Amino acid sequence: MDFVTQLLLAAITAGTPLLLATLGGILTERAGIIQLGAEGLMLMGAVTTCLVFIRSGNLALALLAAAAVTALLGMVHAFLSVTLRANQTMCGLAMTLFGSGLSAYLGKAVSGNPLPGILPRIPLEFLEPIPVIGAIFGRLDLLTWLSFLLVIALHLLIHRTSWGLHLRAVGDSPATADVMGIRVHLIRYGYVTAGAMLIGLAGADMVLTVAPTWNEGLTAGRGWIAVGLVIFARWNPVRALLCAYFFGALDSLGFRMQLLGSAIPPYFLKMIPYVVTILVLMYLGYRDRGKPSGTPESLGVPYVREHRF
Repeated sequence: MDFVTQLLLAAITAGTPLLLATLGGILTERAGIIQLGAEGLMLMGAVTTCLVFIRSGNLALALLAAAAVTALLGMVHAFLSVTLRANQTMCGLAMTLFGSGLSAYLGKAVSGNPLPGILPRIPLEFLEPIPVIGAIFGRLDLLTWLSFLLVIALHLLIHRTSWGLHLRAVGDSPATADVMGIRVHLIRYGYVTAGAMLIGLAGADMVLTVAPTWNEGLTAGRGWIAVGLVIFARWNPVRALLCAYFFGALDSLGFRMQLLGSAIPPYFLKMIPYVVTILVLMYLGYRDRGKPSGTPESLGVPYVREHRF
């Protein structure tokens, strides 16, 4: 396998957790709720997966537990942001701090313990003879294929269905949506919870593929990168796929350069994806100044029904 093929395969492996987290952020923010709790939710998804998988040996149960725990945290976030109308930025930061602290405490029992298995890979033998494509797509794992399907499903949901129209209406003008009979609070609760589940699965994928054991701070800031990628992708699932794999390629490039004996200190190589992400966001902000950003117009604004007129 040549260098480029290895890099592309590594980009998909490293980018899949980011893609799942970014899709979760898109769902949440399309409903008008700021999602800054991705880091904490990813950590909770990862530690829950480790605890349940190590103690039960059942991978399906571990993934369901990760989704359930983060769904519960998502409902708490929705309760604070939608029902209590608390400051959404502070709610997200509180979720990150809570998830980081609780995952560190719960993870002490399994810290450093290897997982009893990995994600099952789906062999596609008819692709294997094809150069490059066979090497990349011939044996991808289950969550990677799920992320591909989710990109297509969410793109169709948001842009081609009445449910997606309701979602966009709630994110852009909840008062107008309410007048039309759309249940604003119910939709926000549903999508914030669904988004939290996807972010939890991102943490599970990371611990099952990228680092197959629990260590405190496992995500290393990738939740915050996902927050940036939501903006980078302009709240679009298809762009999210490209952005996540772009970051995954940069992340993998630094590691590959170390293997090739690069004289650049490894700490600087690890900075590459983060620095590039910041620079790209700055460039896009400058290039598109004065143009519609694609941001949901009511993002971060609590909806009070009495104020609709």
